[in-house]
Amino acid sequence: MANRLVQRVARDVTARGVRMRVVEAGEGNGPPVVLLHGFLSSYLSFDDVIEALAERFYVLAPDLPGFGASEKPNPSRYNYSVEAFSESVADLVAAYGIGQANIVGHGLGGAVALTLAAQHNELVQRIALVAPLCYAHPPNSKLRAGLWPIVGSAIFKQLYGRTVFRSYFKEEVFSSRNNIPFGRIDELYGSFNVPSARESAYAVLRAMLDTRSVVARVTRIRRPALVIWGRADRIYPASFATKLARELPNARLELLDAGHAPHEEHPDLFVGVVAEFFEGRR
Repeated sequence: MANRLVQRVARDVTARGVRMRVVEAGEGNGPPVVLLHGFLSSYLSFDDVIEALAERFYVLAPDLPGFGASEKPNPSRYNYSVEAFSESVADLVAAYGIGQANIVGHGLGGAVALTLAAQHNELVQRIALVAPLCYAHPPNSKLRAGLWPIVGSAIFKQLYGRTVFRSYFKEEVFSSRNNIPFGRIDELYGSFNVPSARESAYAVLRAMLDTRSVVARVTRIRRPALVIWGRADRIYPASFATKLARELPNARLELLDAGHAPHEEHPDLFVGVVAEFFEGRR
């Protein structure tokens, strides 16, 4: 659906001492919207919705530290936790001087959005949570081997190749009824397939196992929230959607016929739902 009529600009911004790549679009077109991607991904997961959103909003789509084109510091220098990502995003919002922003968070980025809204209420206007990492759930089969004792680290950092990476997205992230963007997946793999990125991703994978701090913050969020979930989500079950929408103090729920990435499978529908919510029309 991308029409490429809205110009994109990519720039590097330092947040919490780490260089982050940020794609901007639609400056002057409306309120700020920050797009936070999921695990093993980058801003590219929002590639099909950036232009449409930028017609109505000022869009900032960063690569979180350790992913995409952002810096990938050693875990001894950067704590790859949800809290660390949240503080990096808080620094990013402050660096742009945009005051409050609407936040879209997918998967891991959803946990970051929840944490940001709880810890930095003054920076957040509304949040859209797309199948966020929140409630404890066993890792899917494609990632489980990376958590095996002793050998798991070596498997993830050295043996997790393009075929397994593709399979993870094809069989876990996307529903079988939709076209799989293999070109985009291969680009993500290119960013992942360097030692520093694998080291960072492994640290994030381990940090994602304990979600108790995220769950504890849910009831502290006062900003309006939109919970979006795919009915065929294989990463986090859709039953989590109703639970989260019920526990958030001020939330709406949208279930879509998609897998774990409804913004990639149904970009037009996704943009319509999110834009109406951010504009206060639903």
